[in-house]
Amino acid sequence: MPFWGLQKQLGIDVDSWLLRQSMPQPYGQAAACHAFEREWVECGHGLGQTRARRECQLEYEDFMECMKRTKLAKRLQTILEQRDKMIKEGKYTPPDYHTGKEEPRP
Repeated sequence: MPFWGLQKQLGIDVDSWLLRQSMPQPYGQAAACHAFEREWVECGHGLGQTRARRECQLEYEDFMECMKRTKLAKRLQTILEQRDKMIKEGKYTPPDYHTGKEEPRP
């Protein structure tokens, strides 16, 4: 911590990227991934960086999945590839409302 509060004087917060979900949220509601971040921080509190990386790996992975949704995106990509393969083989026909051939509604 510097002697002068430069961030405070300039009105910026460079450290906000570290704990995104713990920052003040609009309307006073907790952020979507706040619980996962809190578990990760509580697990690693007082352990030290090396030990926390090893012992809190599951909490960190849960937090990152909530933030980035990488596993969800990979799963969705696999499902869409399987659907396209089945369409190509003729085993699946998408419904009309998925192809844009549905009758227009009033």
